[in-house]
Amino acid sequence: MDTNVELVLDSRSELGEGAVWHAPSQVLYWVDIVGEMVHVYDPATGSNRTIDIGQSTGTVVPRAGGGVAVALHHGFYNLDLGTGELTPIVDPEDGSPNRFNDGKCDPAGRFWAGTMPYDSGAPTDGGALWCLHADGSVEKMVSGVQCSNGIAWSLDARTMYYIDTPTMHVRAYDFDMETGAISAERVVVAVPESDGVPDGMTIDSEGMLWVAHWGGWQVVRWNPATGEKLDAIRVPSEKVTSCAFGGEDLGDLYITTARAGVSDDEAAEQPNAGGLFRARPGVTGIEAYEFAG
Repeated sequence: MDTNVELVLDSRSELGEGAVWHAPSQVLYWVDIVGEMVHVYDPATGSNRTIDIGQSTGTVVPRAGGGVAVALHHGFYNLDLGTGELTPIVDPEDGSPNRFNDGKCDPAGRFWAGTMPYDSGAPTDGGALWCLHADGSVEKMVSGVQCSNGIAWSLDARTMYYIDTPTMHVRAYDFDMETGAISAERVVVAVPESDGVPDGMTIDSEGMLWVAHWGGWQVVRWNPATGEKLDAIRVPSEKVTSCAFGGEDLGDLYITTARAGVSDDEAAEQPNAGGLFRARPGVTGIEAYEFAG
């Protein structure tokens, strides 16, 4: 796909992630996991507000009641965007060597987020995918996770798609909207090593998956019904981490990247590594779901 990619913010984030567009306020929420920050980018003004969280910040989602919810090193919290105050909800892995990573809300307003080792000395398959319900209760939905990443739901809300990065697969589950239960796990996309590893993910209005490829310099559009690679957008940063459709028509694709581990020599080739980028791929997305808690 010959699509121009625009640098909208030269943030030089250590580990930009978790992009999600909030349609009611027309802003993009995103995080820097290592930098311990939540960002609020307003394309109308070009401004980017930063909130220092004080612990590793895995992902952010909008709340139906206002503000946002976040999944951090020490569990789930509500975040007041006005004051920056954090209110704990639950820490399902209290005392474990893991931290939360990527996550999103399902169409019923549950907040799904998964964990991964905080450092190299922790077990590599000791993470999990968790589901936070609106009443504050939490369920472990997938065990033995290595590096929990992208998650999305089909347009009819009957299928959940999920990425555990080292598996090199996008997996699908039958999804029960009423209860949040998942079943019938299967692989729908097998990512070739030459494309880079699969990271964050979103879905477009045609039901196709867009996956950020860490180490691949690209965001790839995949057909989950056939496993076919449909298109790719090259990004001028090797470590592509997440993507989200936004803008008034949901036709802008926002793309986060990482600068962590980029050497001085590599930085010469990718001076804007860690930046926030935007493209117009010619398709639109859907509005992000909000946390009902």
